[in-house]
Amino acid sequence: MTIQRMDNVLIVVDDLDAAISFFVELGMELESKGPVEGRWVERVIGIDDVRQDIAMLRIPGGHGRIELAMFHTPKAISTEPRDAPANTPGIRRIMFAVDDIDEVVARLRPHGAELVGEVVRYEDIYRLCYIRGPEGVIVGLAEQLS
Repeated sequence: MTIQRMDNVLIVVDDLDAAISFFVELGMELESKGPVEGRWVERVIGIDDVRQDIAMLRIPGGHGRIELAMFHTPKAISTEPRDAPANTPGIRRIMFAVDDIDEVVARLRPHGAELVGEVVRYEDIYRLCYIRGPEGVIVGLAEQLS
């Protein structure tokens, strides 16, 4: 038996609309948005009395998706600082290949994005950077050089 694909990555957020705006500006497309509640979701995630809103975003023409979830009940619990550094255990970043890092960073700044370090060149292969987006999520950007 093999894995068919990676379906999506879940990011729990406090401000669903701000997170949607950020990822749409990055270039993702909003696929769906709506409430999720009921016994079936409680059984899947192992939490009672769940009421949440979710949004599913996809990479245009690709297979990658991000699911954003904002919990109304029970409220989300934070176990680490919001701006945890890249070496904190757990999932730390999502990386996207982009055509022009400078243009993408400029578009995302009005949505609260900040460079974590700086844009660097890795040999003659990539320009790379990390930006911190909504909810402290670190997004990596990779621009392939010709």
